[in-house]
Amino acid sequence: MGPTTLGMVRIEVEGRGFRLPLDFDPEEAGEIAGELRAAAVAARTIAARPVRKDRGRRGREGP
Repeated sequence: MGPTTLGMVRIEVEGRGFRLPLDFDPEEAGEIAGELRAAAVAARTIAARPVRKDRGRRGREGP
């Protein structure tokens, strides 16, 4: 993740056998960063909830 020589922000997604560079303008990158921060806060809240013995954490994947 970092700036490009053209003034864009590059995020690279990597997996087994592939690399996908994604370039965003700075404004869009800022919006994505805000969305990531909000998702992190929500994930921490979910992770901090006590696990109910009868249900566990199943079914809580995704938004």
